Amino acid sequence: MTTFTHARLFTGLLADPTVDPEALCAFTVADGRITWVGPVGDVPAEAAASDDVIDLGGARVLPGMLDVHTHPLFMALLADATNLLPPTCRSKADVLAALRAHPGWGAGPDAWVSGFGYNEDAYPDGGPTRVDLDALTSTQPVLLRRADGHNALVNSVALARAGLDDASPDPAGGRLGRDADGHLDGRLIESAAVDLVARHQPAPTASDLADRLVALNDHFLGFGLVALDDLLATFVDDPLTVYRLAVERGFLPQVAVFFGWDPDAMPPVTDADRTGQIRIGGVKVFMDGAYSSRTAWVEECYPGSHDHGLATATDDDLRAAADWARANGVQCRIHVMGDRGITHLLDLFADATPWLAERPSIVFEHCTLVTPAMLARIAAARMRFGLVTHTIFFFAECESYRANLNPSAAEHAYPLRRLLDAGATVALASDSPATTWVDCDNPFTSIRAAVDRRTWDGSAFTPSQAIGVGEALELYTGRAAQITQLRGVGRLAPGYDASFVVLDADPFAVPTDALGDLRIQQTWLRGELVHGA
Repeated sequence: MTTFTHARLFTGLLADPTVDPEALCAFTVADGRITWVGPVGDVPAEAAASDDVIDLGGARVLPGMLDVHTHPLFMALLADATNLLPPTCRSKADVLAALRAHPGWGAGPDAWVSGFGYNEDAYPDGGPTRVDLDALTSTQPVLLRRADGHNALVNSVALARAGLDDASPDPAGGRLGRDADGHLDGRLIESAAVDLVARHQPAPTASDLADRLVALNDHFLGFGLVALDDLLATFVDDPLTVYRLAVERGFLPQVAVFFGWDPDAMPPVTDADRTGQIRIGGVKVFMDGAYSSRTAWVEECYPGSHDHGLATATDDDLRAAADWARANGVQCRIHVMGDRGITHLLDLFADATPWLAERPSIVFEHCTLVTPAMLARIAAARMRFGLVTHTIFFFAECESYRANLNPSAAEHAYPLRRLLDAGATVALASDSPATTWVDCDNPFTSIRAAVDRRTWDGSAFTPSQAIGVGEALELYTGRAAQITQLRGVGRLAPGYDASFVVLDADPFAVPTDALGDLRIQQTWLRGELVHGA
């Protein structure tokens, strides 16, 4: 047994009556689990007599944090793509210069030049075009994924490799960008269009991807993240094999794996698949697109247009995905940003019977626009819904939201105060790497944005929806644990994993604008120190 003493504990839920968050406390650990938590003066005699005592010196200690919407396998897949995120790239000129440093540059016609993270909305010189990429190279295929992860830009060589030309039709659920004369302009809008080209790019092997996942240990644990929901693991073939191989080689976080909906390729799920360090969490369906690219499905047209965005799933697919999740005892997680999309999902599922006892059966992911009327329907629904949302989006992509968010809708954007006051089952998450910010999965970047409701450039964003520090911490710990299929995480309480983090400063004591500067001194995973000294 190990006893940790002199810690100021945030146990994961503000309403926890067992611990005073400002008092010095202690907790005991045996076999990787917490066995007791309480005031430092009440340590059980057996633990007090033990030689295995670790004094945490009055530091603030939190449960290991959860990112319940992230993309580790996508991060591994992008390991050889050129970083086009800020601060590396803040203009079109920066993007084009960065691509010339790609390791495949000049390596011959079979070597693809790839990049990730451009966001034309933020560039003073406009976004790159197919013409710009053609000027870089007329012999190598170039594929740049936009920061939202939904869209891409390619050159003429890549279009030709995919067999696309001006006569090619738009795929279902996506669009091929065209200029005023109807010629393909290299933009691939939404995943259905991106996949037409991306599937021709050589893929890393399962062994390569497993090694890349292991290399991400320091990234996740350095941010205090001990459990992850991979919300589209089928970016790669056979993700379970890749993850399990990575665990054999030393990958440490818990992961719930979610398959992209494919009516022809959904596997059966066994009891063993629903347990363990790597488990099947469920299925993910795309209801609409992204707000930053005006493809989220919205009630009010985007400013200056007659465009309502895209509905990217049919009702038959949505119902079939939910039926598969029900039959296999897992979750159905639905990407939906626009208010029209959320309303449509409530029409489809509000009266359905939930199938999971302890967690939401259906989770709405992103939830940009949530009105009081929607929350009233969610509260009254027979179905148990969860909501995952993202303050990192408006923080990092403020230029896009200024351009695309109607003033009448702004008060309903990422409304954390309203969600908590309504008693919704809600969590914060990063969607990493699919937003315009380096290390967007640092929880304290999102926590700061939740508390001060300001963007990266200091602009206020619906300040009426600000929440407190403790409430924001709950959304990455105890409340996040109420959504994920993973177990034993998100709380400092007996019976939970001894997975916790020690901070370099107290989030309850630092100025609000310093919350994003907090750092993890130590990360402990099931009673073992895995990051820090």
